[in-house]
Amino acid sequence: MGKLEAYVRISLRHSGWRKVLQGLLSLLPFLITGLTPMREDLMNIDIDSVYSASKFKQKVTEAPASVTIITAEDIRKYGYRTLADILRNVRGFYVTYDRNYSYLGVRGFGRPADYNSRVALLVDGHRVNDNVYDQAPLGTEFPIDVDLIDRVEVIRGPNSSLYVANAFLGVINIITKRGRDSKMENVSGELASFGTVQGRVSYANKFDNGLELLLSGSFYDSNGQDRLFFKEFDSPATNHGIAVNADDDQFQQLLANASYGRFTLHAVYGSRDKGIPTASFGTVFNDPGTRTIDQRGYLDLFYDRDLSSGWRFTGRTFYDEFNYHGTYIYDYSQSGGTSRVVNRDFAYGTWAGAEVTLSKRLLERHRLTLGSQFRENFKQDQGNYDQQPLFQYFNDRRNSTISSVYAQDEIRLPSNLVLNLGLRYDHYSTFGSTTNPRAALIYSPLEKTTIKFLFGQAFRPPNFYELYYHAPGNLANPSLQPEAVKTMELVWEQYFANHFQLTMSGFHYPIRGLISATTDQNTGFIKYRNADEVDIRGMDIGLNRKLAAGLEGGVSYSFQNAKDGLSGMPLTNSPKHLGQAYLSLPLIQQRLFASMDLQYVSRRRTLANNFASAYAIPNFTLFSRNLLNGWDVSGSLYNPFNQKFGDPGANEHVQDILYQDGRSFRIKVGYRF
Repeated sequence: MGKLEAYVRISLRHSGWRKVLQGLLSLLPFLITGLTPMREDLMNIDIDSVYSASKFKQKVTEAPASVTIITAEDIRKYGYRTLADILRNVRGFYVTYDRNYSYLGVRGFGRPADYNSRVALLVDGHRVNDNVYDQAPLGTEFPIDVDLIDRVEVIRGPNSSLYVANAFLGVINIITKRGRDSKMENVSGELASFGTVQGRVSYANKFDNGLELLLSGSFYDSNGQDRLFFKEFDSPATNHGIAVNADDDQFQQLLANASYGRFTLHAVYGSRDKGIPTASFGTVFNDPGTRTIDQRGYLDLFYDRDLSSGWRFTGRTFYDEFNYHGTYIYDYSQSGGTSRVVNRDFAYGTWAGAEVTLSKRLLERHRLTLGSQFRENFKQDQGNYDQQPLFQYFNDRRNSTISSVYAQDEIRLPSNLVLNLGLRYDHYSTFGSTTNPRAALIYSPLEKTTIKFLFGQAFRPPNFYELYYHAPGNLANPSLQPEAVKTMELVWEQYFANHFQLTMSGFHYPIRGLISATTDQNTGFIKYRNADEVDIRGMDIGLNRKLAAGLEGGVSYSFQNAKDGLSGMPLTNSPKHLGQAYLSLPLIQQRLFASMDLQYVSRRRTLANNFASAYAIPNFTLFSRNLLNGWDVSGSLYNPFNQKFGDPGANEHVQDILYQDGRSFRIKVGYRF
């Protein structure tokens, strides 16, 4: 392990990206030579398949996008606790946490507190973004236990030709497990730092009559950091900047998957209650009463069958609910009011819809897909009021509809050349219609070499929070228009004999009409406007190796130059350099593994025009699978060298930089009956 230890030391000692690259390169001998000699039967290459890129199963080399797949085995080996943990290890991605929600950055674009509204998050093809904020939940607010994830498909680039609205920077599809994937009853429990306990009980089976069933319930309870210091509040009146017992976090989750014949029913419910220790939005510091509660649930019925003449039909119908309750403690004494006022903020959303698709292979050279979607937003309500004395600031009740049609044709020219064309038309009752194309030319000059030329156009409509939220400190702007992006990308995918995969991408994302929070000159309040233009250029490279014996490793590096298109200034919370690395070693056959993953993020500009320092954080996991009959045990150490690092704050924070957790641990035990 000498070179691995040297790598970690290099990464932690130097914040410059060149030194980090040297550290990443030090892992290459592990990838190239391995720990066991190669056998001829390991020389065949197993290329992953993906569904989400085209809404039908295809090899990743044929998908019209740059794709990353994370499996359930990866989640176990590397000790990932949340969807945010999974995504921070994806090439070109990074995550920001403000001690309430987790926010995803993609290829240098990661506006603080944008609620991940520019990424479409799906679970088994069902859209999870809510209908008020368009938020994609990533942290403990994500309503599904990561133990129930079978795989995660990450599709980079705009996909508005197939997916509604939020597929602006990419699509993330979470595919959950089925009854066939688990052995009957199984339970798991874990203990972790900060007084954290978590548990899950699941039942899974595939019956003789063909019925598949998975039922699962999970809970999580964490005290969080019992004492958090914020220098911005360092005065006797605010407890010398120490927030005490204000970082707690709890959730409850239920999931049911049932499949019979051509029908599949998904049911999901999750509720998360989180304390906010940062005194955001001008609330009273060191008051544990400030918190948010997020509830999400849906039913989704999916149908799939082959029709006559070679057509394949899929259809789904769904019903969703989203409830947000925010409790914020304010001090009005300086304006003649009381010193502790409970302010309630809320958003309620309900919606239902349906989607149908038809696909067929025509004349051996065409794979045609036609589809249509409709969504009725019954409720998109928002409000804000002081509880006592009761004062209503605003109470907004709305509804809307969205209808769409789309088409895609995969055309095989010569056998090694594929042209993929897609077009989608959407009509929104709020602003009107938009049409967005996508095109890809996929060329395979050699059996193990693929080159992709990708073009995409996408839009993001303003969400109802940006359009209509009108409470103290905020102004509504019903005249907002959609954002637009047209992207170009060149991808090279190369497979080598010894189970290597090399991926290189170069990309250009010009974004116009970007919706940004601005300060109104007359009132000083926040108002969203189509105020900005953004230009993102960059490249990324990833090298991975997996062996049947269990040894696997990979390194990736991303460079992105994201600038304001008007001023030329770098964007806030936009690292120019990202690096990721992972390595998993089998210690006892396929039963005991030692794993390491590492994320490097270069410095990022803050809203106050300062910089959050670069960091390189490794995590270590020891995982046993069925080492004792039926038992799985793992132990993880996160940020083991206790490095201090932080993320840029957002407009609602007094803190310019929000510092993250130091060293922490988790011990997890599971048993299959």
